[in-house]
Amino acid sequence: MKKLILSLALVGIASTVAFGQKKVVKSAEKNLRKGEMEAAYSDIKTAITDAETGSESETYFIKGKIETQMFEADSSNTQETVALGREAEASFMKAFEMEDMDSTSSVSKDLFKEVVPDMPANFQGEGVYRLKNASFNKAIEKYEEDDMELSYEFFSLAADLDPKDTSIVFNAGYTANMTDNTEGAKKYFTHLLDIDEYNKLNAYYFLIQIASAEENNPEEAYRLAKEARELYPEDKGLAEFEIQLLLQLDKMDEAMASIEEALKTDPDNAAIRLRYGYLKEKSGDMEGALEEYKRTVAADPEFFEGNYYAGAIYLDKARNIITEVNNLSDEEWEEKSDTMLAEADSLYEEALPYFTKASDLQPDNTDIMEILFQMHTRLKNEAKAEEYNQKLSDKLGADWLER
Repeated sequence: MKKLILSLALVGIASTVAFGQKKVVKSAEKNLRKGEMEAAYSDIKTAITDAETGSESETYFIKGKIETQMFEADSSNTQETVALGREAEASFMKAFEMEDMDSTSSVSKDLFKEVVPDMPANFQGEGVYRLKNASFNKAIEKYEEDDMELSYEFFSLAADLDPKDTSIVFNAGYTANMTDNTEGAKKYFTHLLDIDEYNKLNAYYFLIQIASAEENNPEEAYRLAKEARELYPEDKGLAEFEIQLLLQLDKMDEAMASIEEALKTDPDNAAIRLRYGYLKEKSGDMEGALEEYKRTVAADPEFFEGNYYAGAIYLDKARNIITEVNNLSDEEWEEKSDTMLAEADSLYEEALPYFTKASDLQPDNTDIMEILFQMHTRLKNEAKAEEYNQKLSDKLGADWLER
């Protein structure tokens, strides 16, 4: 009989303890509604440590709601604020896991209830999307303050809470990239590639740039460029990226094929035609290269590289002739030098308009000024030679010729 009484007493004590912990959860909710956050948080942390209430998803959901409102109220927006937001995220995810990630359960429905502007408070979600919206607002605030590090942290939290929101995911990648957070940028931009119906072009551009420049991995950059071109075959920038990377990887045959294919649909693309000229020059076809460089200028007279490289071909041809003249025997000199030097001078004349335009496009480029000074001197254009002498003296000093 004593054993029975003792057993009943123990059951009564256990029930009282369990009921007491449930009262603590209720107290946490009550204090949350009253806006007494410290008391609510103290209550819910106590409930979490109990074997029974700590094993209920509702307890973690309430904990996340309290943390979310504390997060919203923290206007300091520091790393500590970020940490509180991440704690709220963890609480919500714990609640969802305890519901076996069943989005149809009662707790899960409340957990992912939308926040709808202008609706009464009792119709508003207090879970994941409220936390997301608060984090997004803080991200914008820090972005406007030009604090990209914290802006990224808040965008990152918002993106992790709602990875289907492509605008926020892109902003997380963008701010990560701005702060040289390569891994963060790759994480969010790569995520965008897996979202159907999303225009992934900008994400590809960022990922190609990261692979090529930050990671010095042209093979990965080329893989991304090739993958992107399959989705966006008409994009000119991707075509230029692909060709440039093929050249970097020394895949000359593939680069040539890619260039020729691109020029079929975009024959006046100066950047691609410049690379075509480069490949021809590398193969020893100087006349073919010159023709391509001249065509870039015809397509875009303001194209610096086309002007410079066209002028350089003429200049090299002239210098090669002068070198030949200097190596002639006395007998050959008498016979050939006048004709050969006249040919060299005509090539200098051909080069002049290209280098002059290049100098106009880059007026501080003293290397081009020196070329123009030397050519005008060679051609006995004394006034022009003096003009460039003065420009060089102003920039490099009166003794620039002696350096």
